[in-house]
Amino acid sequence: MLDWSAEQLAAAAGAELAGAPPGPPRRGAARGPLRVTIDSRDVRPGDLFVGLPGTRTDGGRFTGAALSAGAWGVLVSPEHAAAGDAPAGVVLAAGDPLAALQRLATAWRRALGAQVVAITGSTGKTSTKDVLKSMLGQDRRVVASEQNLNTEIGVPLTILGAPAGTQVLVLEMAMRGSGQIAELTRIAEPDVGVIVTIGPVHLEQLGSLEAVAAAKAELLAGLRPGATAVLPADEPLLDPHRREDLRLVTFGPGGDVTELGGLEFPFSSAHMRSNALAALAAARAVGAKPRGMLDVLLSARRGQRIELPGPVVVIDDCYNANPMSMRAALDDLAASAFGRRVAVLGDMLELGLEEVVYHEQIGAIADRCGVDVLVTVGPLAAHMAAAFDGELHAVPDAAAAAARMRELVRPGDTVLVKASRGVGLEVVCETLRAAEGA
Repeated sequence: MLDWSAEQLAAAAGAELAGAPPGPPRRGAARGPLRVTIDSRDVRPGDLFVGLPGTRTDGGRFTGAALSAGAWGVLVSPEHAAAGDAPAGVVLAAGDPLAALQRLATAWRRALGAQVVAITGSTGKTSTKDVLKSMLGQDRRVVASEQNLNTEIGVPLTILGAPAGTQVLVLEMAMRGSGQIAELTRIAEPDVGVIVTIGPVHLEQLGSLEAVAAAKAELLAGLRPGATAVLPADEPLLDPHRREDLRLVTFGPGGDVTELGGLEFPFSSAHMRSNALAALAAARAVGAKPRGMLDVLLSARRGQRIELPGPVVVIDDCYNANPMSMRAALDDLAASAFGRRVAVLGDMLELGLEEVVYHEQIGAIADRCGVDVLVTVGPLAAHMAAAFDGELHAVPDAAAAAARMRELVRPGDTVLVKASRGVGLEVVCETLRAAEGA
């Protein structure tokens, strides 16, 4: 965005240019902002600070601090746009700063001319995004969503963070309820839409698997005619949402993409292979031809294997959890562990009326996968004990789990750590690192 003037930015965002420094830009100064941020503490010289109203505070209150820190300009609500006669930077005013941020992102997406791949799904979307980034990075200049920048705020920030010359944008799209994937699709205008899986997540809000499928399928509804939809071959819940004016590519058993075509893949689990097939279908849809060994860097806490002295292997998969991803992680533990299989499993949240049943089922799966030691964390996870016959330890929270693991872990163990984000099981992984001197 370096060559966008204040006037161009205002027009793209649907904002009013409420103020600008007097006189011509200083020598060497960029005509437009270097970067966009919503965190006033993170403002660097040349940034555009967007002050978003929040539940606790209104980011627009920090307009003065952002300009004092050297911001190129600010995008805030009119009440915060009064910057005096000689503002230190550009001041853009919009009644809804978030909507303005989103409009600005759409304008930049169009200006880039990059191909856009949007990925959603009940589980596996982050890993699929990571694999696809690796595939495309062999030949293309790629920007992909980082960490949890997959919301109505994160997606625009990812788009606006893409430099000129970006050839492919890979955007992860998350949702908490209906209408949210539709909103993200409007912002991103994808050329390729990928739905990785449909499963029991957010049932507390949506109520049924059919409703989950409909919410994810908002991505299909928002694609332009002639765009490509990449779907699992064995998911009938998506059948009502298919469109005849889209190019449909399916992956997995019975689909269009069933083999990795000579690609060497650093993971052996069935669910990661399925994610790789989805990524390969998307890569081909934008004209890429991935080959050879893939150097995949997984996003933090999404199944990284940490080898510690002892030896002990920790599978850090504690960013989030639902019944599908729990099953996949336990299958992977069963297939990869050489010594004792230890599982530290916490509550899976937002599962609605059947939450107890889902947790009991995970206990049965852990038993069937040969887990030697199961540590349940939280009141919901405690229900896993009903169907588990191995060594069992039930603790109330993550701190208690960390303390218990210091006593339980032995040399040769492989330890899976997984729960919904709200449980905070990363403390277990950090405790094991510290205990083993890593």
